Amino acid sequence: MSAGLHISVSAETITYIAGVPISNSILASLIVSFLLIIFAIFAKKKIDTKNIYGRPSAFQNFCEMIVEGLYSFVHSVTKNKRKTNFFLPFIATFFLFILANNWLGLLPGMGTIGLTSHPKQASLPAIEVQASEVIDVEVVGDDHGLGIVAEEAGEVYIQETTESDEGFETVMEGDHEKKVFIPLLRAGTADINTTLALALISVIMTQVVGFKYLKLGYLKKYFNFSNPIMFFVGLLEMVSEVAKIISFAFRLFGNIFAGEVLLAVMLFLVPLIAPMPFYGLEIFVGFIQALVFSMLTLVFFDMATVSHDEH
Repeated sequence: MSAGLHISVSAETITYIAGVPISNSILASLIVSFLLIIFAIFAKKKIDTKNIYGRPSAFQNFCEMIVEGLYSFVHSVTKNKRKTNFFLPFIATFFLFILANNWLGLLPGMGTIGLTSHPKQASLPAIEVQASEVIDVEVVGDDHGLGIVAEEAGEVYIQETTESDEGFETVMEGDHEKKVFIPLLRAGTADINTTLALALISVIMTQVVGFKYLKLGYLKKYFNFSNPIMFFVGLLEMVSEVAKIISFAFRLFGNIFAGEVLLAVMLFLVPLIAPMPFYGLEIFVGFIQALVFSMLTLVFFDMATVSHDEH
């Protein structure tokens, strides 16, 4: 475990599988996906859909509360049963995946249980400098390889070496080696890569929905040559699609990452009492962010089904 406060904007690589780096946020997202799949399979087996007049179990009531709540949420926007049935699986998946990731990051051990290690240094070449001339020497390992940074008389020299098999980092301070702490798990939504992927899926699916309902007529949203004003509006629509990706990704990432930093700082300063109100706040923020992302995606889905001439 880490002896001090550990805050990193980017997710850290914890291992490699077939040459592909696996970060702590990817591992957390895989765990969330696995738990949601297991929950769905278990619910399908346990819920009795034939005996509709029997007394439902507490577990069935819980599942029905989730499904009915999400169905009512989607239908309140679409006002159309056919659209609701088509949109519900996508919106429910977004909401449950984001919510589970947000709340997973609040569990004890997230960001505090991890590894301390350093890269393999067998292939590192030597740097010939006088010990008295060196102010600081740093050995760095990342996803791309290893490097040695030597600071001499205010100038920095960087020498690249071979690719590392590990994703860890070692800092040399004089004759002492300091191993860097790498958390084993990090909430997926606290990684910009995950939120960017969710944003891309949301925007791409919006285009799929538009073509499904309007066919090639959906292209009039972006390419309308009926008059100069509509042509300019089409260009703005294309710019807005890119803006949606950026807005979705950074809104979700910023809120969740900021919450994790706040909790980490409070736990570091006053471990027992001070963080408790902030835990309650982050539970609420995690729910709201999942709801906002899902609601905006739902609104964009519904807008994509309406011809641009009808706006």
